[in-house]
Amino acid sequence: MVALPTQSLVNPPSANAGPLDRSIALIPESQDRPGDDPIFSLNAEALERAATGAKVVNATLGALFDDDGSLAVMQSVFDALRAVPPERAAAYAPIAGPPEFLTAVLDDLYGGHALHEQSVIVGTPGGTGALYDAIVNFTEPGHALLTSSYYWSPYGILADHARRGLTTFRMFDEAGDFDVASLERRLHELLDEQGRALVVLNTPCHNPTGFSLDDDEWRRTVKVLRDASEKGPIALCIDYAYAEFAAERSGSWRDHVAGLIDRVTLLVAWTASKSFTQYGARVGALVASHADPAERERLLNALRYTCRGTWSNCNHLGMSGVADALIRPELRARLESERGDLRALLDARVKVFNEHASGTSLRYPRYEGGFFVSCFTSDPHAVAQRCKAQGLFLVPLQGAVRVALCSVPAADIPFLVEVLDEAVRSVENR
Repeated sequence: MVALPTQSLVNPPSANAGPLDRSIALIPESQDRPGDDPIFSLNAEALERAATGAKVVNATLGALFDDDGSLAVMQSVFDALRAVPPERAAAYAPIAGPPEFLTAVLDDLYGGHALHEQSVIVGTPGGTGALYDAIVNFTEPGHALLTSSYYWSPYGILADHARRGLTTFRMFDEAGDFDVASLERRLHELLDEQGRALVVLNTPCHNPTGFSLDDDEWRRTVKVLRDASEKGPIALCIDYAYAEFAAERSGSWRDHVAGLIDRVTLLVAWTASKSFTQYGARVGALVASHADPAERERLLNALRYTCRGTWSNCNHLGMSGVADALIRPELRARLESERGDLRALLDARVKVFNEHASGTSLRYPRYEGGFFVSCFTSDPHAVAQRCKAQGLFLVPLQGAVRVALCSVPAADIPFLVEVLDEAVRSVENR
């Protein structure tokens, strides 16, 4: 499984403006915004075709579905939400989030680890809110954040909307491993260009490739960040969205990054969307860690200020329910059991995919868990079109097609691999 392509997922939105029209009140840079997300558009197309009775395998949407096609949910979380008193749910939440929610999330992320006592936290509307809070506080207007060449497309939208940019390093080297050398080169270039850097890494279970850094890759990445901090301030933001579905060994990242926080600000974008199957509740948090208590106070003030100036406060019902699910022992036990069942469901799909894809021409990164995997191709749009003609809906990227195994029943995966392999071979050999 050798990964060669290095292209980014999307180009920044166009800001071209036409001739001045005094009847148009939109500012020029807002006049050419795209009207819909391409992934949601593909999902809608797949659902429309399925409604006609045609065979459809819909591998577009990043939500976990049971093998019967129904959205997977955790009953324990809904029970926690229903138990929240109405007067509590209806009231404004504190700007940074309810104290019990903040404590519960920090315990969930760093309980028993030294990072727990060196961290501050604010509630955000999902992981997207956490990423926005990071972007506006750790890059200056006109600066660019740094992430891997394959990335979740809203990174670019968030940066553009905040009047920032996005630049990438090559994610995979010729052997298919995480390209730490490329990260080092681009990080030093960025520090030379703008004097500071925000590095965003989505791991474990990267969206869109499914890749997770291993211990050696983490060790080398931490060394690169620490050495580069001699040039200027660096913040490392870990997009933690899919981490609860990762291979067991992936939890060692905490020990690796703990050695950074005397030199590099550590950020974690935490979300309940995937790990609690609460995509619509919009419950998240940004956790910031630093060795200096005075800097932690500055961090907390800055993050709270952004909360107030952007969304003001978050979903009180959602944060209260998530807090109760984490804090109340009987609910926590049920939560862990239900999540374990969903992890097993997804792990079984990963296993089936790897077993069937291993004997094909498909090239994809190391894939041990998570919602997605990406298969590389020189013409992803042609591959996606060929697959669509056979009833398989995928998301074309630049240099790959994304497969959302989270939404594909295990029984359909052999068909998926067969159709995808045939499409890739046809395109590459034409």
